[in-house]
Amino acid sequence: MEKFVITIGREFGSGGLDVGRMLSEKLGVKCYDKELLAMASKESGLCQEIFESHDEKPTNSFLYSLVMDTYSVSGYTSTPFMDMPLNHKVFLAQFETIKNLAKKESCIIVGRCADYALAEHPNCIHVFIHADMAFRIQHIMETFGLEKDKAADMIQKTDKKRANYYNYYSNKKWGDSRSYHLTLDSSQLGFDGCCKMILDYMDIMTEKIK
Repeated sequence: MEKFVITIGREFGSGGLDVGRMLSEKLGVKCYDKELLAMASKESGLCQEIFESHDEKPTNSFLYSLVMDTYSVSGYTSTPFMDMPLNHKVFLAQFETIKNLAKKESCIIVGRCADYALAEHPNCIHVFIHADMAFRIQHIMETFGLEKDKAADMIQKTDKKRANYYNYYSNKKWGDSRSYHLTLDSSQLGFDGCCKMILDYMDIMTEKIK
């Protein structure tokens, strides 16, 4: 693929970011996770702390569907953008940053409804990484130095937050296999195995394009 993007949705503790970083090294492209917050902040003019406090958090505002109908990408100073709730401004700023990034370079983007933002991108591979709970708990315990019960609680709360965020903004279901090209179980495949499966899929799609 001349220019491609791999988006990675992930259950918390499944190692989606680990897989993304491994792919980054093998493919020689950048992997974007929280770096998107700084980029969206710079492009939109909103301070980075706002993006960090609203990162992948759901909303309950019924105004979103209304403002989306009138929102124009023509600029962040347009009336529809200025009038919408802050959490919608944060989402749309990231949405535009993801789309602009995909136009400029091949890359890997982790989370933040990237598969939805790039639904029309011609050379995109959308992946969802999941794993069984025991694997995820162990991974979070090791990563954050937490006890088992606290790791399990962190997983439950983070997954709920991510699912609500994704389901609300994309009108799809987080983790539903129909929303992705590949859904991979990292507790069975390991991070290396997930990486290999994605690279193999890329090879197949490249041959198909030829």
